[in-house]
Amino acid sequence: MKKQNTFDCLGGVVKSARLERRLTQKELAERLSITSHYLMSIENKQQIPNCGLLFRIIRELELSADNIFYPEHEENRPVIEKLKRYLSRCDEKDVNVIMATL
Repeated sequence: MKKQNTFDCLGGVVKSARLERRLTQKELAERLSITSHYLMSIENKQQIPNCGLLFRIIRELELSADNIFYPEHEENRPVIEKLKRYLSRCDEKDVNVIMATL
């Protein structure tokens, strides 16, 4: 598989996560303290955010940084990432129930 540039998929990852959370560009931009126009340019792959903003995006959208920095990894599928986010919100009891079920 051809190795992708680190930020080739950033816009799609951000947009997908934003839509999954039912946020408008304006709402997410406000949470990130940026303009909706700047967010739109990130989602459309025209802009690469600085490190501080990238950190805020990852935290606000509860993204796995692996999706951005290692896009070539097979496990970076949307369903897997969604499950990871759900699991990260579980307490130890919930995780034990899930593990027993699996």
